[in-house]
This record gives sequence, structure tokens and C-alpha cells, in this order.
Amino acid sequence: MTNHDNNNRIHKSEKITTYRVWDKPSRLFHWVNVLLVLSLVFVGLIMLFRKDLGIDALEAKIKLKELHVIIGYLFAANLLVRIIWGFMGNRYAKFSQNIPNIRAIKQYRAALKDGQNPQYVGHNPLGKLAVATIMLTLTLIMATGLFRAGTDIYYPPFGSAVTQYIAADGVDATLIKPYDETGIDKSKLAEIKPAKSFAGKVHLYSVYFLLFLIGLHVAAVIQAERRHQPGIISAMFSGKKSIKGPIEDKD
Repeated sequence: MTNHDNNNRIHKSEKITTYRVWDKPSRLFHWVNVLLVLSLVFVGLIMLFRKDLGIDALEAKIKLKELHVIIGYLFAANLLVRIIWGFMGNRYAKFSQNIPNIRAIKQYRAALKDGQNPQYVGHNPLGKLAVATIMLTLTLIMATGLFRAGTDIYYPPFGSAVTQYIAADGVDATLIKPYDETGIDKSKLAEIKPAKSFAGKVHLYSVYFLLFLIGLHVAAVIQAERRHQPGIISAMFSGKKSIKGPIEDKD
């Protein structure tokens, strides 16, 4: 190969190409999810430390839980739409294209260690692992949160079934109120308490784990933006990535 050919090859490899990557539904989910998670965490912290904040009244406790649940419904709806979109969206939105691969992760880490800088239009192998873990954690938080909404303050989708189960004989289940044992069969209430407690613990620690994942994710994105692939943050706003040179995730 002549020097001229080699120079042409280098020039071609360094060409900047703009790719459409994140479609509008994916971007909308991402930022709405950020807002809702932060809102849920904020209300959740108030609930956890309400006594320290001087919030002792039962009515205030119930109102806080109702607010948390209403935001939780928005969170669940947003997540369910994203799950559906994971089967209908563009290539980079589909779950089938974002399945973590241990071999690919090892190869990617080895390439970085070797001083290479592989470029990806979609998520890199480590990014796929992070996204999959976050999505599973969000789903677990949603499921346990809905269960607690039904057992704590008798909200849908499980609240009606719970009140009907714990209602004493001859009592109209619709008259049962949160944190009021009037008209309740206490033995049946005791039966569901272990499941309620377990769901609550899973919910709480899943949120702690999610916050850890978010911190890790933000740090990794900033590191990748600075050292490996500039433009990945702006792409979540514009939907486009401008990449210099060849890409690893070709069609």
C-alpha cells in the first residue's frame, strides 16, 4: 500500500458521520423518568423522616402516601410505555438490540485497556449492562410499589381485592379506611402483613440500589463523554450522535 493510499485510508477513517440513534419516545421516557424518580425519592424521604420533620398526624401520613402513589402511577405508566416501545421502537430502542453480552463486555474492556477507543452508535457493551440492570430495577420498584399502594392505602390495582379479603363478615369492603381497623378481620390482616412487610423492604432497598446505579451511570457517562465518545450526553437531547471514524455496531 502506498503512502497516498494509506493517507486516504486514515482520512476516511476519521470522517465525522452523524447518526440518528435515540428516537423521540426513548428520549421522552428518559427525561420524564428522571423527573418522576427524583419526585418519588423526594416524597419518599419525607415519608421516611416525617417524624423528624414534625409530621405526626395520621392524616398527613396518609396524604403523603397518596401523593407518593399518584406520582408512582405516572412513573408506572411511563415505564410500561417504555417496555412496550422496547418491542416497537427503532433499532436502538429495542430490547433485543440491548441484551448484555459478557463476551462483548470483556472485549470492550480489553480494547479500552489496550488504548483503543471503539465507537458505538447505540449503547456500548457496558452501557447495555447498565441499562438492562436499571430497567429491571425500575420494574421491581414499580411492582412492589403498586403492591404496597394496595395494602397500605387500598389504592388500585390491588386495593379492592385487599379490602374485600380483610373485611369482616357482613362489612362493606368499600367502607374500610387506611390505618383504621374498624370492620376488619384482624386474623386476615395479620395474614397479609408478612407479604406487605417483605414487599416494603424490597421496594425500599431497590430504590437504594437504583440510586447507586444512577450515580454509577452518571459517572460512567461523564467519563465516556470526556475520554471515549464525546456527544453521548447531547444525543439524549437531540437524538443524534456525531462519530469520528468507524463504528462497532453496524447493521
